[in-house]
Amino acid sequence: MTTEALGAAVEELLRPVTGTALSGGAGGAAALEPLVREVLGALAEGAARRGGPVAAASPADLAGGVADTFGAARGTEALGRLTELLAHGSADPADPACAAHLHCPPLAVAVAADLAVSALNPSQDSWDQAPAATVLETLLLEEMAGLVGYDPAEAAGVLTSGGTESNLMGLMLARDRVLGAATGRQIELTGVPRAGAGVGLGSAAGARPRILASAAAHFSVQRAAALLGLGEDAVIPVAVDSQLRVKTSALTAALERCVERGQLPVAIVATAGTTDTGAIDPLRECAELAARYGAWLHVDAAYGGGALLSDRLAPLLDGIELADSVSLDWHKLGWQPAAAGIFLVRKSETYASLARRAVYLNPADDEEAGYPSLLGLSLRTTRRADAFKIAVTLRTLGREGLGRLVDACHELAVAGARAVAAHPRLELHGQAGAGEPVLTAFLFRYVPAASGGAGASGGASADADAVRADEVNAALRRRLLREGGAVVGRTELPGEGPGRVRLKLTLLNPHTTVREVERLLDAVVAAGAAEEGA
Repeated sequence: MTTEALGAAVEELLRPVTGTALSGGAGGAAALEPLVREVLGALAEGAARRGGPVAAASPADLAGGVADTFGAARGTEALGRLTELLAHGSADPADPACAAHLHCPPLAVAVAADLAVSALNPSQDSWDQAPAATVLETLLLEEMAGLVGYDPAEAAGVLTSGGTESNLMGLMLARDRVLGAATGRQIELTGVPRAGAGVGLGSAAGARPRILASAAAHFSVQRAAALLGLGEDAVIPVAVDSQLRVKTSALTAALERCVERGQLPVAIVATAGTTDTGAIDPLRECAELAARYGAWLHVDAAYGGGALLSDRLAPLLDGIELADSVSLDWHKLGWQPAAAGIFLVRKSETYASLARRAVYLNPADDEEAGYPSLLGLSLRTTRRADAFKIAVTLRTLGREGLGRLVDACHELAVAGARAVAAHPRLELHGQAGAGEPVLTAFLFRYVPAASGGAGASGGASADADAVRADEVNAALRRRLLREGGAVVGRTELPGEGPGRVRLKLTLLNPHTTVREVERLLDAVVAAGAAEEGA
């Protein structure tokens, strides 16, 4: 077959197939334009049909509707119908009554920037797939290193899928550096030695590796320990104070017990912004203890890192610049579409165990000729240019503009917490400084009429009241979801026994008003009363 005939055959093959236009090249924008208009229209229609923060439906009813539309949508109508379905069936973080999770409403400018990335589809695993994006990510990371307090010339980092991946990377490097130094081995090559197998290599060589983190630390710390071959029970939970911050006295005692038992403290994980209350561990003290015991300090600032954007709140993270590694998530207090995680290390040489050479991606002679590669900085190979939307946002709003958004959400949370404290049927979980939330989240609960609340008497009656309070608070949240009235978080305080269920508001929409938060609390109270009546 001739070349001309083969080309004609390919063209004929594609002729009856709809939707085969590509988004790249000189004609890509023209192909995208009508489709984007259709998506925008469907988003508006779906949001109007939803009519609130979440669709009023049971999980089973919603699943049935999704299945029906998915089965019926075909051909040119599929984009519009399925987009409308997604909008109708999504929880909308831009709605003032959607305040359950660290799930931000993204800035429109960031979403527009992300569209450009999706259209061009650069992959960050080699320079020749992403020439400009490779440089932009490098420049952005230098700026982020400076924000944390690192020397940009000495630091290194990468864009990640979020805090879970960043925490895994931090603990992987901690394992390789600290355990490697203790055993004289390259852990990434030889694996984690069996406890007791290091006889003759020094007293620490066969010690059981340990990771110390507060009892309120993110669950991804345990998951990382499992993935790294250390085991989840290698993580020692350390007691927290009434504000859910790690107690330095308890951390010191735990480190001393590790040494007494012949265990090796590989890492201390300090949290800068717990998911429930935004609590920030004493970072400077944690850094001092890490240095004293030879442990790596990783700071999980996936949530609290946003405070670095605010002149008023940045001092809360004093000492973060002393950490060996840091996790940041700009899809929380950064208003970016997911994913927008950042992982940073203070010293680039500590990244050595992640370095990789793949001859088809980053041959040495290419790098020597000036073609840089980011492959050895990430756990992933194919990777989106997620730095682009962050770069556009920073250049559009600047740190000051983003800081104003952080401050607005913090002030909103302070007002919401005060409204809870003043309400006779709501009980605020203790906060630092006259009931003020640390960041933008706070815990509370609805107090059923039959309960004595905080002053309930002891014994079986108090236990029964605590059980009833837990049941009503859990049920009222589901009622709000089922009726489409609000999306409120639910968690449990550390400890054992009943009475620990709490509701949570995480306020990440800087355009929400205090009155709208008060209406959300009124809805919680009404739902609680309805559950009591039920």
